[in-house]
This record gives sequence, C-alpha cells and structure tokens, in this order.
Amino acid sequence: METKSSAVRAYRWEPDGLWLLDQRRLPAEERWVACRRPEDVARAIREMVVRGAPLIGVAGAYGVALACRLHAGDPDAVERAAEQLRTARPTAINLAWAVDRVMARLRREGYAAELAAEEAGRLADEDQHSCWRIGEAGATLMPVEGGVLTHCNTGALATAGIGTAAGVIRRAVARGHRLRVYATETRPYLQGARLTAWELSREGIDVTVITDGMAGYVMQKGLVQAVVVGADRVARNGDVANKIGTYGLAVLARAHGIPFYVAAPYSSVDLSLPDGDAIPIEHRDPAEVTQVAGVEVAPPGVPALHPAFDVTPAHLVTAIITDRGVRYPPYLRSLPLEEATAP
Repeated sequence: METKSSAVRAYRWEPDGLWLLDQRRLPAEERWVACRRPEDVARAIREMVVRGAPLIGVAGAYGVALACRLHAGDPDAVERAAEQLRTARPTAINLAWAVDRVMARLRREGYAAELAAEEAGRLADEDQHSCWRIGEAGATLMPVEGGVLTHCNTGALATAGIGTAAGVIRRAVARGHRLRVYATETRPYLQGARLTAWELSREGIDVTVITDGMAGYVMQKGLVQAVVVGADRVARNGDVANKIGTYGLAVLARAHGIPFYVAAPYSSVDLSLPDGDAIPIEHRDPAEVTQVAGVEVAPPGVPALHPAFDVTPAHLVTAIITDRGVRYPPYLRSLPLEEATAP
C-alpha cells in the first residue's frame, strides 16, 4: 500500500522537546540534536542542523511551542521568541509563514504550549499531504525514460513528507518511469551529494552525483531530459529563489531545450513581492565556501562570496508544480491572489 510518508524522518516532537536529525553529519553519522528552548531551534535553523524551506517552517512552529512552555504566563516573552524564530533565516518564506500562523492562533485562543504544538503538528500533516499532491502533479511531467537533473535536497530531509522536487521523482518512479537522476553536489554544503544521493539510493532510485560544474556536460551529451528543483520563495511574477546555482541550471536548460520545472507548495508563494528583486537573499559565512568539512581549501586571507540563494527569472521556468496543480506562464495570471495560502 502506498503511503504519503517516507522512511526518512528528520524531526521528532517528544515530551522532552523537539529532536532534529543533524543534517550536517549525514551520511556518515545519524545524530539527533535535542532542542528544549526556542533559542535552540533558532540556532539549529541558522546553523543548518535542520534545513529545507517547508521543514524549517515546521521546526519554527514547534519552537513557538517550546517558547510557550518556557515562558508560561508571559505572552510578551513568547512574542519575542517567535520573532527570533521567524527571522532565523530570511529567504525561505515558509519559516515566517509557519511561525505567524501559530502565533495567530495563540493570540486568538491563548498562549498555551498545547495549542502551539497542535498547530505545529497540523502544519506538518498538511505539508505531508502537500508533498504528495506535488509529487502526483509533477510525475506526469517527467520523461517516461531518461535523465532528470535536480539540485540541492528537496526530499524528506527538507519537508515533513516525501519532498517537493524529490517527491516528483519518487512518484514518477513509483508509476513506472525509468529515470536516472543526476544530483548536483550543490556547493558549498553538498546537500545534493550528501543528502539527496543518500535519500534516493536508500529507496533504490538510480542516482548519480555530479559536480555543479558538470551540469552543462550532461545536458550537452543528451543525458538529461528534464530539470526539477525546489524553491524557497516564489514572487508574484513567477521569479523563483532557490539554492545558489539554480539560476545557472535554468540558463543551461534553456540553451539545450530542456524543460525546467520548479516544485513548491503554495506556502512558498509570496504574492506580496512583485518580482525576484524584492526577495531577500541570505549571505552566509564565507568559511562555508573556503572550507570543506572543516578543511581549508582556499589560500588564507582570500575572501569568498557566499549568497546562499539566487533568483531564477520567470521566463526560464517551464512550469511551477504546486500542491494546487501545475501553473504555467504567465504566472501573474496563474498565481492569483485568491489561490495563495495566507498565514
């Protein structure tokens, strides 16, 4: 029987707190980190213990529940903790969206930890079903046989379900599509090499890791028939913010006549922003570029640029696969205001 969940699970809500699978240590070690205070959750989000736009939203929501436990009877302290959580990482809208949704309920019904945890659990359940719908909608767009290139990690380690772009791949394979997945290593954190390859190989899906610089080669050689990636935020005009390197893949796909798909829940659509220029781009510690697994790979004193995301213009996006169906250009018409998920 098919299930909407995955054998891979990146978080656990327990009586003693929120437990997060430390994704920095995969695939070598499966280590869990206990978060018992909202500050612990905010730190885990900032330091990439937990990552992926939908999943950091779920983590942030449970962080609010921890704030209610810690600051019982002090709504102002809960409000301050919630603001720290919602701003822990700026690009993915899901984090602020999820925290705001939990806080809206608390302001209506009272600042109780049980209410916050219940709403966080509801968000996680909704994301699980959302991933399934994205997978089902996108599977029909995948080649019946051929290569699919994906970037970063968009699976069960990034969501509460089977994933967004990875969910599309999973559902296509389950339907009998014979796919070979090319996973870019995704510098500088190597989420593709470490996480996507780990997830897909555990499920018996044919996956090959390539360096980010090999994407043009595999396209030129005819090994790729589709590209499918996730998104951290989608602007009203269809511009997409995703892991750094996504824009280059979209340009390469257009040059080779390959469809470029974005898979994202509607909670990642931000209709308050007119275009990608308005999306805040997180810049992280340059040491993440100059070091690999703690080993210096650049000469001392040489600076490094480290934007964590880039913006792919809407005209390069073939379609946006959402939990409410597939949206095609023009996105100003197909991503209407009344369809957006409000906090």
